[in-house]
Order: sequence, then structure tokens, then C-alpha cells
Amino acid sequence: MQYKKNRFRYKIIFMVFIVTVISYADRSILSIAGNSIAIDLGINEITMGYIFSSFSWAYVIGQIPGGLLIDKFGTKRVYGSLIILWSLLSLLHGVIGFIPLHFAVLSLFILRFFIGLIGAPLFPANSRIVAEWFPMKERGFATATFTSAQYFAAVLFAPLIGWVSYSYGWEYVFFLLGCIGIVCAVDWLRNYDQPGKHQWISADELEFIKRGGASVLGNEKTDSGREKRVGYKRPVFQLLRNRMVVGVYVAQYCSTVITFFFLTWFPVYLITEKQMTVLQVGFISIFPALAAFIGALTGGVFSDTLIRKGYSRTIARKIPIIAGMLISMTIISANYMDSIVFVIVIMSFAFFGRGFGGLGWAIISETSPKEVAGLNGALFNTFGNVAGITTPIIIGYILQITGSFNMALLFVGVNAFIAICCYLFVVGEIKEITIQ
Repeated sequence: MQYKKNRFRYKIIFMVFIVTVISYADRSILSIAGNSIAIDLGINEITMGYIFSSFSWAYVIGQIPGGLLIDKFGTKRVYGSLIILWSLLSLLHGVIGFIPLHFAVLSLFILRFFIGLIGAPLFPANSRIVAEWFPMKERGFATATFTSAQYFAAVLFAPLIGWVSYSYGWEYVFFLLGCIGIVCAVDWLRNYDQPGKHQWISADELEFIKRGGASVLGNEKTDSGREKRVGYKRPVFQLLRNRMVVGVYVAQYCSTVITFFFLTWFPVYLITEKQMTVLQVGFISIFPALAAFIGALTGGVFSDTLIRKGYSRTIARKIPIIAGMLISMTIISANYMDSIVFVIVIMSFAFFGRGFGGLGWAIISETSPKEVAGLNGALFNTFGNVAGITTPIIIGYILQITGSFNMALLFVGVNAFIAICCYLFVVGEIKEITIQ
């Protein structure tokens, strides 16, 4: 078919992937270069903990306002603006190393807070872009592409951040990512638009994605030439009263617990429980991240294959999610492994499952009414990222009370099980959300 010669939508999702990789690289700087920053600025562990948490609190706070901004002003302007702003903030991070220490610590806290606030609309915007540009039978892969970016960022940038920080100083890591972000912002503003407005998309491809169920904004206009929008009353409350939506939200929180275990406590687990050195941990940590990246892409392709074979959207999305969470539950078996090799294999397998089952965003993109797609994505991401606040704290208390990671790994596995129960008994049929 002729549309196969015109696949501009894949350039769009590649742009989204790159921007998301850069965003997550910026988030991970403190976890990699944090020790050097703490030494240079004289920051103790408690203060560093507050600095770490400032991003997550702001990220959660900014979800709903960010989603509303996307629905009001559109993806192109909001997305481009947030890339520019967080790039400038990254550059300012690099200046902290050259100002007096009593200003530096407060400045670092404030900048991390605003990085989290500005980055909040990113994933809701990604979900809206997928809904606009991709037919339903390709959304699993498209969603997996941008969700896998969070894992690929660790694989690609962890060694680079470590090398730049070691060779030139941590300030230059922020300078580097800030400059890369500005280049991405220019590319985005030049090359992105809604499908119905884009000058480079072919008529064949536009027709193909419209027939496939894409929300092709830019074609549906009123007589005044503006996009048709429907004013829903209290859309937040209507979304929170929908059983399917709430089930998906809660499952996202539970599955994100797995992610934040690996992002926060996993290196500590290897050092304290398995007596590995920091250098060994830096190398070993790549394997679970790579496994999750492969899992995300594999899960998306598998789900789309089920769609193309004629299975319902409910079956095609639920099977990979449930299977992925079952795989993630194997993390509990690490409690019974003495061999470091087996532990790393189990951990990588569990994180692979998290990636494989990461299709919640696909469900959000294909069930949201386009007028509140940003808001729905923001609420979904809010539930997920609350796990970024609670997981480190809960596991910290578990370690303090029990003195080992055994119950912590059980806690992670139980959350995977709860996510399975949500999809089996709460979510029900996956269908487009109806609000008035």
C-alpha cells in the first residue's frame, strides 16, 4: 500500500523518544554525580535527601496543571516551551559550582524543584502525541517507544555522566545536557505539528492514521477556524468516578513502585546485601535497565501483534500487562539466592517484566476523549509518580525495622500482584471514556 512509503509518524515518535531520553538523563544526574556534588558543596545525607525529593514533589504537583495546559494550548507549544525551560535550568545547575556555598545548596534545591515542575507535562504530552499520530494497531509500539526511553537513558547516559563528571567536573554534565536540550527544542519547534496541519505528512499517511482511529486534531475546526473543543463539567471528578480509569490509575501506582525500587534502593541493595563495590554497581546497574528497555519494546510489539490478529483491545493490552507483572513478581525469589550472578539475572528478569507490562500509557492514549487527553494523562502520571515519593520512604522504614531487604523485595512483589488484581477484577473492558 502506498502509505507505507510515507511514514513520517515514525520520525515524530523518534523525536519524542530522544526528548524523553534527555529528560530522564537530566533526572538521573544527581543519582550518579550526587556524591561529587555533596562533597563539593558540603551537603550532608539529610539535606541531600531533601534535594532528591524536591524533584518528585514538584513533578507530582505539576501533573494536573501541566495536563490542562496541554489541552488548552496544544502539544507543540507546551512541549517546545518545556524543553527550552528545562534546558535553561540545566545550564543554571552548572553555574552552582561557581557561586558561594551558602547560596549554592538553596539554589540546587530550587532548581531541582522547578525541573520537576516543568517536566511534569512530558508524559501526558507524549500520550496525546501517540493518540494524534498513530492508529490503534500501532499504539502499543509507539507507547513502548517513549516509555522505554526512561530505561534507555540509564543505559546510554549513566556511563557518559560518570565519565564527564570524573574527567571535567559535575558542572559540565549539566552544561552538556542543557546544550543538547536546546538543540532538541529547536528541532521540535521546526518539525512538529498535529497531523492535520503538518506540511510534510502525505495525504495517504494522514488518511491511514485517521482510518486507524487517530485523533487527528487540526482538521476538525469550527467556522472561525479554531479547533473544536467541548467544555466538560468537572472532568477530574468524572474521570475519578470511572471504574476502568481508577483501576488503571491504581495499577500504574503499583507497577511504578517496581521502577522506583530500581531507581533508588537497588544500588544500595547490591552494596549492603551483596557486598559489591560502587564501581561494580555502576557497571552491573546497566543490565536491569537494558532488560527493561528491551521488555518495553517487546511488550509494545506483542500487544500490537495481538491487535492485528483480530484480538480485542482489552485482550491485547491486558495480556502483556498481566504477564509483565507476573514476571516482576519473581523479584521475591532473589531473597533465596546466594549467587550474585543469579541475583542479577533475577533482577534483570523482574525489570524486564516491568518494561513488558508498561502499556498503561497506550490505554490512556486510546481511551481518552481528545479534549481532556492531557488531563487524563496527567492524573494517570500523578498516581504513578506518587510511588516516587512513597517507595523510597516505605522501603527505608522497612530496612530500619527489619535490617534487611527481604521484606522490601516482598513489598515490591506484592505491588506487582496488586497491579495484576486491578486489571483482572477492576478495570474490566478497555473502552473509550465517556464524560459529559
